[in-house]
Amino acid sequence: MDETAALNKTPLHALHLSLGARMVPFAGYDMPVQYPAGVMKEHLWTRASAGLFDVSHMGQVTIRARSGKYEDAALALESLVPVDILGLAEGRQRYGFFTDDNGGILDDLMITHMDDYLFVVVNASCKEEDLKHLQKHIGDSCEITLLDRTLIALQGPRAVSVLAELWADLAYMKFMDVRHCRLHDVSCLVSRSGYSGEDGFEISVPADKAEDIAKRLLEHPDVQPIGLGARDSLRLEAGLCLYGNDIDQTTTPVEAALEWGMQKARKTGGLRAGGFPGSARILAELDNGATRRRVGLKPEGKAPVRGHAKLYADAEGKTEIGEVTSGGFGPSVEAPVAMGYLPNSAAAPDTLVYAEVRGKYLPVRVSALPFITPTYKR
Repeated sequence: MDETAALNKTPLHALHLSLGARMVPFAGYDMPVQYPAGVMKEHLWTRASAGLFDVSHMGQVTIRARSGKYEDAALALESLVPVDILGLAEGRQRYGFFTDDNGGILDDLMITHMDDYLFVVVNASCKEEDLKHLQKHIGDSCEITLLDRTLIALQGPRAVSVLAELWADLAYMKFMDVRHCRLHDVSCLVSRSGYSGEDGFEISVPADKAEDIAKRLLEHPDVQPIGLGARDSLRLEAGLCLYGNDIDQTTTPVEAALEWGMQKARKTGGLRAGGFPGSARILAELDNGATRRRVGLKPEGKAPVRGHAKLYADAEGKTEIGEVTSGGFGPSVEAPVAMGYLPNSAAAPDTLVYAEVRGKYLPVRVSALPFITPTYKR
């Protein structure tokens, strides 16, 4: 009881309890891991209809240049991320990551150009350190503000029709578009993005209006509440990284197969190449390759291979070559799936390696990512 009392609670905490959620500690918050339907049904419902997720534990931050100019805020943030922020169009969102001096990833984040400022969403487990990082490095030139807002995600093929009933223009948004709109007469900031591999939206709502918005969305027959368990299996099938599992300060963006998140302007020969922490190593890996790679993994049997399982080149477990970072059963692919790191020599699709599971060495085949075909609205 004392441990639960010490946890932070999102504005939707009482709603989760009323819906029969099983709560667990996650990133310092008391969060729903599943509802009575169970993880499997929640996962499949999201793939077929529309699932509502509470992601309010994540940090929502604005970055405003003290000069009042977007360009100054963009260039300030570019000093901390290997991402083209200056070239980001207004009303558009881009994936990025903070890097350290060794090229490791401090956190991954979503960055939006909103008028003359930046709106940034950071991970719950990192948000306090992220705020300190921003204040330390760009606080003199920019005003950094942690917002008191709730973040919910509506994911799945019917998410667009549900929200379009409330605000018709949302149907015309493309993947990574961001718009101000009113849902049930509440001013919201909506992005067409998410963490499930499905088309969907993330909705930033004033904290005091969050429960009402969530309840009204759940009244729709196409919408059901979804917990952290299904969120994890959905993102794993989609080949999406979880910070602290698949990426951290020991992994570079190139090792993590995230070079798609770095634009031409910041790469060697680009207009603003380098200038971010760890740029020497990261640019060298972009040009010459890293020594290891994040890959998809498909166990050949029915047993799931979990995170931290060691990977071996041989069936006897004599030559350790890598490690699983995320793994479990993929309800949509009806088979176990995993991700992990292997040296380049073993990272090609269809390569056979062996995972240690309870003292046995199970055959695992390297697979292309993602395991499902994403349905993002391009």
